[in-house]
Amino acid sequence: MACRYNNKMTKFDAVVLGGGIVGVSAAIHLQRRGVSVALVDKREPGRETSFGNAGLIQREGVYPYAFPRGMKAMLKYAANRSPDVRYHFSALPSIAPFLSRYWYHSAPHRHAEIARQYSAIIEHCVDEHRSLVDLSGATALLRDGGWLKVFRSAATFNASVQEATKWRQEFDVPFELLDAKQLRASEPSLSHDLFGAVRYTSAKSLSDPGALVEKFCDYFSSIGGRVFLGDARTLSPGWSVETREGTIQGRHVVLAAGPWSSVITDMLGYRLPLAVKRGYHRHYTLKQGARLNQPVLDQERGFLLAPMTRGVRLTTGVEFGLRDARHTPVQLAAVEPMARSMLPMGEPIESEPWMGCRPCTPDMKPVIGPAPKHKDMWFAFGHAHHGLTLGPVTGRLIAEMITGERTLLDPTPFSADRF
Repeated sequence: MACRYNNKMTKFDAVVLGGGIVGVSAAIHLQRRGVSVALVDKREPGRETSFGNAGLIQREGVYPYAFPRGMKAMLKYAANRSPDVRYHFSALPSIAPFLSRYWYHSAPHRHAEIARQYSAIIEHCVDEHRSLVDLSGATALLRDGGWLKVFRSAATFNASVQEATKWRQEFDVPFELLDAKQLRASEPSLSHDLFGAVRYTSAKSLSDPGALVEKFCDYFSSIGGRVFLGDARTLSPGWSVETREGTIQGRHVVLAAGPWSSVITDMLGYRLPLAVKRGYHRHYTLKQGARLNQPVLDQERGFLLAPMTRGVRLTTGVEFGLRDARHTPVQLAAVEPMARSMLPMGEPIESEPWMGCRPCTPDMKPVIGPAPKHKDMWFAFGHAHHGLTLGPVTGRLIAEMITGERTLLDPTPFSADRF
């Protein structure tokens, strides 16, 4: 069912800008608390960044993805030929300040402190997803069983085991180990050349992230929420926004526009250190008799395969570039042969790859909380690789702060004031 549009109301308690997983989750939590909410996006909700991810709800993701600091890794990525990380030469002058700060925050002792703060929000991700999934009737989209990180050698496998053991000791993140025989039993269609795998059992996955956002949006409409097509760039103090149905106003405004949030913050005089990590995906059929039961990450080669409603989704690593630069899916072309050697994939389903942008901060933490210079404005963006994972818990936090409730966790580490 598509979200319903109407023009019966022009004034709301809150206007949420952004129809991705973060914005829709915030809208639901506010509406359920008796706050009248208008949700505004330029497209149907769930059609942008939330549409194109790997579908993982990463309970194990306590350490956000850091910038490589070892000399060997730096030289590898400087050559710009690695399948997991690429960059646009033309974008470097613009993004160099961000990359410098990202590198700074990725120092091991700083990264460890960030993880301690980050784990406080990650630990609630599955429960908060489950709550909204149950309310919205989206249980058929949610898959239990975790996801696999696979390896081709004992050395890389053992290094990952050490990492997983550290996460379990520090943050109670469960995992299990699969040797080659156990891996073949779990995923018989995968290449038999694989050495083994680590399965993160507390994580969940989705068969269609875009459909999940649509389900959430339908639920939001069913409890009295209103959805509008509009342009967040028309925001003016008051808070008013122009939509296809006319001007709407809200006492509060929540900025949850993902990679486009910087357009609004810049317009309002903020200079937040925001950038994007671009990524690509494409769906493929499987050859007769083949199957994939759970998402599988080949970290060594920089790609992830996930079973989706449309087929197997092949996703890439990171492309550093400007948000609106032309699509350059060279990473997808590089990893497709590697993916085919691991899983018997058939033809691509789409004529062209999909591209999306992950909104990022240099300290790897999202921005959640009140805008420092504007009363009744709230920020909810910058989730990088964990937008899907943290959407529902972010939405709850924003709703609790707006309504003055005791918050689920201390939001201070995610405040915009830290910049």
